Amino acid sequence: MTSLRTRWLLGRNRVLSDPAFQRWSLRLPLIRGVARREAAAMFRNMTGFVNTKTVTATVDAGVLATLIEAPADVATLAAGAELSDEAMARLLAAAASLDLVEALDDGRWTLGERGAALARNRGALAMIEHHKLFYADLADPLAMLRGGRGGGELARFWSYAGAAARGEPADPDDPGTQAYSALMAASQPMVAEQVLAAWNFGRHRRLLDVGGGHGAFLSAVAGAHPGLELMLFDLPPVAAAARQVLADRGLARIAVHGGSFRDDPLPGGADAISLVRICHDHDDGVVEQLLARAHAALPPGGQLLLTEPMAGTRGAESMGDAYFGFYLWAMGSGRPRTAKVYRAMLQKAGFRRVREVATALPLVTRLLVATA
Repeated sequence: MTSLRTRWLLGRNRVLSDPAFQRWSLRLPLIRGVARREAAAMFRNMTGFVNTKTVTATVDAGVLATLIEAPADVATLAAGAELSDEAMARLLAAAASLDLVEALDDGRWTLGERGAALARNRGALAMIEHHKLFYADLADPLAMLRGGRGGGELARFWSYAGAAARGEPADPDDPGTQAYSALMAASQPMVAEQVLAAWNFGRHRRLLDVGGGHGAFLSAVAGAHPGLELMLFDLPPVAAAARQVLADRGLARIAVHGGSFRDDPLPGGADAISLVRICHDHDDGVVEQLLARAHAALPPGGQLLLTEPMAGTRGAESMGDAYFGFYLWAMGSGRPRTAKVYRAMLQKAGFRRVREVATALPLVTRLLVATA
C-alpha cells in the first residue's frame, strides 16, 4: 500500500512540474515571491560552477592579494595578472556580483565583504587551489561514477599524499609536495580552532590523538593547555617524522607512538582520545574497528572526541552528500556520514553515552563526545 507521504510527494511533483502551474504561480501575488526564490535557487544550482570558477580566477589573478594591501585601478590589476584591461574589467564585474570586490567612487577597486573574509584565510585559499584536481574529476560526473571509486586526479593526489605523509622520499620542489604541504598546514588550524573553542581539554589528564600526522592538532592543544599530557599515534614513518617536527616546535614532550590503527591496539594511558578528520576518509569496516580499539584503550569514563564535517548539517546539507559524497568517491575511500550514523557506530563499539557539543562553524567541523 502506498503511504500517504509517497502519494503527497508524487502529487506535489506533478503539480510543480506542470508548465501551466509555473506560469500561474508567477501571476499570483500571494505565491509570486516563493516562485521567484525557487527559480533563483534552481538557477544557482545550474550555474554554480561559474561562481566557483570566478572565485578561482579572482584568487589566481592576485586580485585579493593586491586589494588587501590597498585599493587599485583596473590597469594595475590587469598588469599584475597579465590580462588586458578589458578582460580584467570583466573579471572584476563577475567578482563584484559575488561580493569579492567592490568599486570605489574614484574608479579604483577594493575588497567586498566576502573578499575581505577570504583574502587572508589560508585554509580556504589552499582548498581553492586544491579543488582544481576535483574539477578535473567532475568534468564528466557520470563517467566518474561509472568508473567506480578512485582512479582520477584526487585519487592520484591522495596516493601521493599518503606516501609523503609516511615520510617516503619526495622532492621538496615537486608541485605535489608543495601542494600537499600547503593543504595540510593551512586546513588543520581551522578545525583545531573550532574544537578548542568548543571543548575544554583542561578537564583531561592525558590526550591521545590518533592519526595525528605531524602533530598540527596537538600543537594547537599544547599551546592552549600547556599542562596537559599529550600522545600522538600514527604510522611508524609518520611518527618518526612527527618526532622531529614536534622537537623543532619545542614540543618534544609530546609522546609519539608508531603503529597502524587498522591492525594494532592503540596505546593505553589516556583518558581522552581524539579522531580529527579521520573517520569520513575510511570505509565502515575500518571505522568500526578503529572505534572499538579506541573504546578498548580508554578507561571507564574516558572520552572519545570525534570531529569532522558531517552529512545532514543544517544549513550546509549540500556539503555532506553532494560535496563530500563526490569528493570521497573520487578519492576512492570513505563516505559522508550523519551524526546519527556515527552515534550508532559509537554505541556499537561499546560507548555508553554519545552527545554532540556545538561548534561555532559546523560547516567546518562538528564534534561528538562519547564516554566509555
